Amino acid sequence: MSETPRFGPAGLSDSYPAKAFDPEGIAAYTAGFGLTAFEYQCGRGVRLAHDKAAALGKACAARGIALSVHAPYYISMSSMEEEKRLHSIDYILQSCALVKALGGRRVIFHSGSCGKQSREQALEKALDTMRRTVEACDAAGYGDCILCPETMGKVNQLGTLDEVLALCGVDGRITPCIDFGHLYARSQGTEYAGESAAADYAALLDRLQVLGAERASHFHAHFSRIAYTKGGEKCHLTLADTQYGPPHLPLLALLKERGLAPTIICESAGTQAEDAQALSRAYAAL
Repeated sequence: MSETPRFGPAGLSDSYPAKAFDPEGIAAYTAGFGLTAFEYQCGRGVRLAHDKAAALGKACAARGIALSVHAPYYISMSSMEEEKRLHSIDYILQSCALVKALGGRRVIFHSGSCGKQSREQALEKALDTMRRTVEACDAAGYGDCILCPETMGKVNQLGTLDEVLALCGVDGRITPCIDFGHLYARSQGTEYAGESAAADYAALLDRLQVLGAERASHFHAHFSRIAYTKGGEKCHLTLADTQYGPPHLPLLALLKERGLAPTIICESAGTQAEDAQALSRAYAAL
């Protein structure tokens, strides 16, 4: 297993020449930026045919690019409606089937919002759904998939660091997706910013140790600058938009200093491959 981070984009940048689905083209484009990860986006539904997924997986594998899948945005493991929670398990199973077709293992998902219930009640429902999801994945033959609940950017969403770590406690295979921009935005810029950024990043990395050395080192991550309002996340920006954070250099320095090797997916708005390359180069230059 690689002991340096993997960097890659969430989907294709605006600079990608828009054409029909082209596995070789996508793999060559991603590799052209020197990237070693790619997150296939299924936010609006799992729709890629498995034969096409296998072709993309083969093209990426030949270039050393690891694939992950972002599951549909409408997953809600904390919904007050049991039917929605059960549908959410199905959407994760669909995402697992796709990531296996791609030759990858990691499925990233949002766990839902609190709605009209307390955070404690929402988390209790999400934990129950998480347990049932693990059982369903094992029963369907997806036990080798790595489920990655994501830290979220809006204040009313389930997805604080504590809540994600609680979900990871359901099973030893569940690995956090730490979205640093989301954590910055939900704190309204009071954390992971300015002179305290390095200390905040260090404290977060320390907290991950509760998961054990393997998951603490090889966690999944999203990174982008994010604008916020009093409700948290407003929109994703690019690394060039320096009015908002979080800053990347203090994080990259800590990853190198500690020998950690997460997969870092850049979610910049339209420049995700270019900015993932910038992150990769900044890390290499340290």
